[in-house]
Amino acid sequence: MDILELFGVIIGLLYLYFEYKGSIYLWIVGIIMPIIYIKIYHDAGLYADMGCNIYYLLASFYGLAVWMLAGRKTKKSAGENSKQKKELKISHVPLKFWFPQAVISIVVFFIMVYVLKTYTNSNVPYWDSFTTTLSIIGMWQLARKYIEQWLTWIAVDAVSVVLYCYKGLYLTAILFFIYTLIAVAGYFKWQSMMEKESLS
Repeated sequence: MDILELFGVIIGLLYLYFEYKGSIYLWIVGIIMPIIYIKIYHDAGLYADMGCNIYYLLASFYGLAVWMLAGRKTKKSAGENSKQKKELKISHVPLKFWFPQAVISIVVFFIMVYVLKTYTNSNVPYWDSFTTTLSIIGMWQLARKYIEQWLTWIAVDAVSVVLYCYKGLYLTAILFFIYTLIAVAGYFKWQSMMEKESLS
C-alpha cells in the first residue's frame, strides 16, 4: 500500500465532505490535496492529471478568494451598525457561458491529446485528457458556486474510476468511486440549498 496515496485519499475524503456541505474550508484542503497528487500522478505516468493538479492548486487560491470576498461582512443598511454575511449563493451556469465552455473544452482536449502523444509516454492520452479537461471546467464552476459542477464531476469521477484501476491506483479508484456517489448526492443537496436560498 502506498502511504502517500493513502494520505491523498484521506485528504480527498475531507475535501469531499466540505464540498458537499458547501463550506469554504474545502479550498483550504484543496490547496493541500493537489500537492500530494502531483507526485502520485507523475509516478503513474498520468501527466495531464498531474498538470491538472497544478491548475487545481492555483484554482483553489482563486476559489478561496472568490468565496471570501463574497462572504465579507457588509452593513445591512446605511446608518446601521449591525452587520450580516453576504454569502456567494448557489446558482445555475448562465446561458452565455455554455457555448464558451464547450469551445474551451474541445480546444483544451485536443491540445492535451497532442501534447501527451507527442511529448510523453502516456498510454492513455485520450482518457487522461478527457478527465483533465472536464476537471478544469468543473473547478471553475465550483469556484463560482454553480450547481452544474456536480454534473461535471459525476462524468469525471466515473471515468476516473476505470482509468485509475487500469493504472493500478486502486485506492484512488475507490476514492473516485466514492466521489461519484457523493457527486450525485451533492447535486441534490445543493439543489435543496439553492431552493432555500431563493426563499431567504
